Amino acid sequence: MLVDAGGFFPDNDAPEYMDVAGFLMDAMKLLGTDAVGAGEKELRYGYSFLKANIERSGLPVVCANMFIKKTGKPALTPYIIKKVGNAKVGIFGLMSDKVAYGPSQDSLRVDEPVATAKRVVAEMKKKGATVTILLSQLGKVDSEDLVAAVPGIDVLVVGHASALLMKGRMIKNTVASYGGEKGQHVGRTIVTMDAKGAQATAENDVFMLGPEVGEREEIAKLAKAFEDGFNEKLRKLQKERAAEAAKAKAPESPDRFLGSDLCIRCHQSEGEQWKTTSHAVAWKTLTDGGNDTKAECVSCHVVGYRKPGGFQSVADAPKLANVQCESCHGMGTMHEAFANPHKTVTEQLCVECHQGENDPHWDWKTKRALIVHTNKSGETLKKKTGATTMPKTTGSN
Repeated sequence: MLVDAGGFFPDNDAPEYMDVAGFLMDAMKLLGTDAVGAGEKELRYGYSFLKANIERSGLPVVCANMFIKKTGKPALTPYIIKKVGNAKVGIFGLMSDKVAYGPSQDSLRVDEPVATAKRVVAEMKKKGATVTILLSQLGKVDSEDLVAAVPGIDVLVVGHASALLMKGRMIKNTVASYGGEKGQHVGRTIVTMDAKGAQATAENDVFMLGPEVGEREEIAKLAKAFEDGFNEKLRKLQKERAAEAAKAKAPESPDRFLGSDLCIRCHQSEGEQWKTTSHAVAWKTLTDGGNDTKAECVSCHVVGYRKPGGFQSVADAPKLANVQCESCHGMGTMHEAFANPHKTVTEQLCVECHQGENDPHWDWKTKRALIVHTNKSGETLKKKTGATTMPKTTGSN
C-alpha cells in the first residue's frame, strides 16, 4: 500500500498557490496513493476548497477527529478499510486539536485525538480490520504518546514533524515511520502476520529519493505541464503587481541596494574573486531549474529581495541577480557603516539561506574558507557548474 501522513499543502497563503495544492492532489492520485492524512495545512485555503478538491481528484483523504460544528458530522472520511492479500487493513488519520484551522476555524470542530483513536480502532477491528495504520498530523512526541496509550495500532506514519530516522522505531507493538518533510524520503514498512492474523514482525526503513530512483513518465509529464503553466501565471502576476506597485510607489528610501557593478569600481580584486565562487551564478542555477518565479527560492539568489532598492521582479535581474557584495556586506548606501570600522560577515547572516534542506551539509568554517576574498581556487563554482573558466559578468548571468 502507498500512504501519506498529510501536511502537503503549500506554506504560501497567496491565492495562486491554491493551484499547487490541487496539482499535488492530482499527482498523489496518479501515483495510486491508498490514503492520505490531513492537518491544519490542508485547511489553509478553507474547508470548502479541500472538500471540493477531494471530490475533483478522487484522492482518499482521511481524518477521524475533524467534524462540522453545525451538523456534528465527520468533515472528512474518518477511515478506510482495504483488503491486501489475506489481510484487511484499516487506515485512519488524526490531526491536532491544539492548533488553529485557518479560514475554517469557526465552522469545524476537532476532537481530542486519544479518545478518538480508541473509538476508531475498536470500530475498524469490529469491521474486520486485522492491521491498523495511523496517519498522524500530531507531531513526533504526541504521535508516540498516543500509540503508547492506545493498543491495537500496528503502524504509525509520523507527520507534522521534521524528524527523519532512516530506521523506524518500535513503540510497544507499533512500528513508527519517520520520513521527514518535503517529500524527499519514502518509508518502507513491512508487517508480517501469524496464523491467527496477529502481528508477528514489523520493521521500517526510510530511503532518500535521489536521482537514481528515476521517474514515471506520466508523473514527469504532469509535473512539467503544471510547472510550465504555473510559472507563466506567476510571471504574469509579477508583472501586474510590479505595475501596481509603480503606480502607488512611495518616496524612495535614502538607503538602498546599488548592485555589484558599482562596488567593483573600487573593489576590483574582490570582485574578480567573487566571480570564482558559486555566488556569482546563483541566479543561473535558479533559472536553469525554472524556479525564478518562486518567492521562496528567489530570495536567496538575488540582492535585497523586496527591500528598498532591492530585487522586486525579474526586470531587476540585470542589476541585482546573484548573491552579490551587498548580500553579505549590506546596502551600498550604508557603506561607511560597515567599512569604518570594518565589520566581518557572521554565520548568522549565512544561515538565513544556508540551512535545513537548502544546505543539509552546511559547515560554517569549511564553507566560509571557500568563498573568502583570499580564496581564488574557484572550487565552489566548479562543483556547481562544472565550469573550467570563470564568468565574465558581474551583476547578472
